[in-house]
Amino acid sequence: MPVHGVAVTIPEPWGSRLQAARRDVGDPMAEAIPPHVTLLPPTAVEPEAVDDFVRHLGDVCAGVAPFDMVLSGTGTFRPVSPVVFVQVSRGIAACEVLEAAVRSGPVTRVLEFPYHPHVTIAHHLGDDELDRAFEDLADFRCEFAVGTVELYLHDSDGVWRAVRSFDLTGTTIA
Repeated sequence: MPVHGVAVTIPEPWGSRLQAARRDVGDPMAEAIPPHVTLLPPTAVEPEAVDDFVRHLGDVCAGVAPFDMVLSGTGTFRPVSPVVFVQVSRGIAACEVLEAAVRSGPVTRVLEFPYHPHVTIAHHLGDDELDRAFEDLADFRCEFAVGTVELYLHDSDGVWRAVRSFDLTGTTIA
């Protein structure tokens, strides 16, 4: 069964910088997962539900206006989960609206943890590597306009590939 995810992809030049930072701390998933803010984590989607899900994503994105996002500094989910991330400091409400709307359609997903928009830069590494990731990007900051949401396919090779992009064309500002 195909595994899909939905995310806001971090644009260039910041996407490459965050991917390099993840690679530099030794995260083996750095090349497989583009830097992003998750809206729907990897979720198995029945093949017969994909078309309905794609229509749902189009409807969701047609109802939400483009928004500005600021990423600033680092955070961690430790000790609950071995993750270091770059924090979303502007655009949180829009991500929360999108995340709830995406999960309200034909593909549902129970979350393991409460939703918290972020960009993972180190995951399942040792404490030294997690500490280094936290420190290396502590002063990171970027700002960009979010005008699209991407549907990703998580292939059997472990690589996340964007298969469709949806424009945010609504007038509702989260």
